[in-house]
Amino acid sequence: MKHDKAALKQAGLTLSEDGRVCCYWQPSMPDYHDNEWGRPVVDDRRLFEKVCLEGFHSGMSWQLIYNKRENFRRAFADFDFHQVATFTEDDVARLMADKSIVRNRAKILSTINNAQRAIELLNEAGSLAEWFWQFAPGPDARPEIIDLAYWQQTKTSPEATKMSKALKKRGWTWVGPVTAYSLMQALGLVNDHLTGCECRRAVEAAREKACLPCANQHELTSYSEKE
Repeated sequence: MKHDKAALKQAGLTLSEDGRVCCYWQPSMPDYHDNEWGRPVVDDRRLFEKVCLEGFHSGMSWQLIYNKRENFRRAFADFDFHQVATFTEDDVARLMADKSIVRNRAKILSTINNAQRAIELLNEAGSLAEWFWQFAPGPDARPEIIDLAYWQQTKTSPEATKMSKALKKRGWTWVGPVTAYSLMQALGLVNDHLTGCECRRAVEAAREKACLPCANQHELTSYSEKE
């Protein structure tokens, strides 16, 4: 099937190496685009990893952070938040000397702080996934069409703002509303693959098959009323 490449570009789409219609950024990170971004994350360790990497991503290129992800995993005990929570000043010094990661002291300290807060949240909610997935917006809160204009205009959402506020109240750092929305995209709380991207259908199918901790996802008052 022939595609009008100019029309695809105007719509924010492109062709992958194997001829599939994808979001325009797919060629720069094909595996992440095709197999990870937008797919539901319910494992607490992987969820914590994404929180931390989104914090490091703030003000930087996501591709840079993604390319260093294995280094971050090695440096931060594979994001086992129980271990990271025990990091000391010696660990901070070790991390600041590690050229394979982003050596930003504030973000390193934030990762350790957030690990400690993650343990508290685990005790509060039973699992990180159970708590984070309550902020997944319902269908009525999502547009029918995810186009390039939506991407360009949407940097956060009411649900991301609520999530950010709730996290900050619990002492989490580097979790502003814009970072929170980017996290929602990464965790699969929203599917922001562009309409027309072939991965969009695959992500929706993954969401339908996954055992999502969705029982409270539309009951934000269970936590937000405490804020």
